[in-house]
Amino acid sequence: MITQKMKYALKALLVLGDEARSPAPQPLTIEMIAKRSGAPKRFLEQILLEIRNAGLVGSVRGRAGGYSLIKPAAEISISELLRLIDGPIAPLPCLSRRAYQRCDDCTDEATCRLRKVFAEVFWSYLILIESLSLADMLNSDQVAASVTGA
Repeated sequence: MITQKMKYALKALLVLGDEARSPAPQPLTIEMIAKRSGAPKRFLEQILLEIRNAGLVGSVRGRAGGYSLIKPAAEISISELLRLIDGPIAPLPCLSRRAYQRCDDCTDEATCRLRKVFAEVFWSYLILIESLSLADMLNSDQVAASVTGA
């Protein structure tokens, strides 16, 4: 399950992605993003800072300032965003590619039945989530609606 913070991040990126596809895209203030996405402004400030520091969005100061995508939507990986916002996505620490840890109670990973079963499930999930980009969400009303609740 993704966190509420991740939902807000996705909503904000969908708003910025929609703006980037408009005929005359403009940077959007946090207030505008909050209004269009339905996400609370106080959470968006921290989330947009994290996303900006990761190089997905840029910000411009001043009267005409705001946030905008600096990477094409097709290059914004949903799995990478998940890891950025929520941390490791593996169901068990011993299955994580980037945050691997041996389970404290495991005596033998090679014969661990929990690891084997969850590895199969996780592999299927990874194939799907690794292929998903922000562009896919922007281009699919059904996918975007299921994420944003709109």
